[in-house]
Amino acid sequence: MNEKNSLGLDKCFLDLNDPFELFEKWFAEAKKKEINDPNALALGTASKSGIPSVRMVLLKGFDKNGFVFYTNLNSQKGKELKENPNATMCFHWKSLLRQIRISGSLRLVDDSTADEYYNTRAYESRIGAWASKQSSILKSREELLSNLDNFKKKYNDKDKVPRPEHWSGWILKPISIEFWLDGNNRIHERLKYSLNEKNTWIKSLLSP
Repeated sequence: MNEKNSLGLDKCFLDLNDPFELFEKWFAEAKKKEINDPNALALGTASKSGIPSVRMVLLKGFDKNGFVFYTNLNSQKGKELKENPNATMCFHWKSLLRQIRISGSLRLVDDSTADEYYNTRAYESRIGAWASKQSSILKSREELLSNLDNFKKKYNDKDKVPRPEHWSGWILKPISIEFWLDGNNRIHERLKYSLNEKNTWIKSLLSP
């Protein structure tokens, strides 16, 4: 018989009052078993007029303040987040048959945090942040390759590539985090943490 927690859910849900603790444990399992990019997530944003869009990004850090990813601030998602900071994240780990959905609002990380992460990136990636006008229309692929070459000449010292002002990180502060486990006959198990007006996490079971 499968072990259950106090809510009657699979033991992988544990009995934690803090969703960040449970996320950390599930994420650690994903890093062991997910073959490619366990930190990949689908980021959903919406324009000022409410038109949605979604794309995959990589989680680059998290703590009790929220979940961090980095991008070109002039990209479609960057422009949308400036207009409408509300967003959602969805992690899906097929190897574990688990999913996590996070909703909240985003703000930019501070410059020192962005600088610190930027300087850990490979040289080619740092140059790419300068050369690519993310989401803009290219006349040809050669235009991008030429930009890359030009910035490599400009910043030929691999240890001295400054972070572009248009490139930084966003941190999502969650108001809800839902943990999902695949179940037989689509009778899945779902546990949702919601932040109340007292800044306390409340747990709720959801029907599949």
